[in-house]
Amino acid sequence: MPKVYVNGSLVDEDAATISVFDHGLVVGDGVFETILLHRGRPFALRRHLDRLARSAGGLGIDCPARDVVERAVKMTIEASGEESGRIRITLTAGRGPLGSGRLGEAPTLIAAIGDLGEVHEVSAVATVPYRRNEFGALTGLKTTSYAENALALAKAEEVDADEAILANTAGMLCEGTGSNVFVVLDGEILTPPLSSGCLAGITRDLILEAGIGREANIALEDFSADRLDEAFLTSSIRGVQAIAAIDGAATQSAPGPITTKAAELYNTLLETTSEP
Repeated sequence: MPKVYVNGSLVDEDAATISVFDHGLVVGDGVFETILLHRGRPFALRRHLDRLARSAGGLGIDCPARDVVERAVKMTIEASGEESGRIRITLTAGRGPLGSGRLGEAPTLIAAIGDLGEVHEVSAVATVPYRRNEFGALTGLKTTSYAENALALAKAEEVDADEAILANTAGMLCEGTGSNVFVVLDGEILTPPLSSGCLAGITRDLILEAGIGREANIALEDFSADRLDEAFLTSSIRGVQAIAAIDGAATQSAPGPITTKAAELYNTLLETTSEP
């Protein structure tokens, strides 16, 4: 029976419980991280825990000490015996009322490991009519309030795409529901800036820090198969994934030379270090 970590203890998956009044359940008052488990080790755990703490701080949730969260991850990995998968850390505001207020109780900390799922070499994406609010209170925070993403992804799946791409309120390219976007436009490698409302993705940061691409505002109308030389998605689970189709139209190359270079760089990091 798989085990999960809940508030200091490992328990069987079917016996893991939290209060029905937990604010993560009642109003989505929580944050999370999804970490790649590769060769039995969490990849870029330090960066993920940094972001977890930033997201928690943005919501005003007390984040447990780093060693507590690290221990939760280690215990969960060891109990699973898995070499690959996805590690999910969830931190909520803890038990609260049936409303938006909080009781000030201890936060809930959960760690679990699941399958990677099917990760394709290339992705088909669809732009959706919903907009990211780059001025919202949750902008830049990785929160458990994910219903908007679930709706956007379902919209994309209706047209046989596996990722939805959103613009912000200014009509600029922002991000996917669970990924960042890079494009090669007029020979330049670009990705939306954090001011667009996108999340500061871990893989996005690694690619930028390696000198591949720069931040720039990109009009949504430029995100089309006939305008782009190539495009790719980045995320902890996808890694670097070429975009083969946008709104049903095939892109010029997938993967193209820039995407291939970025993927090779990412894969080198993955195989040579656990803390890039």
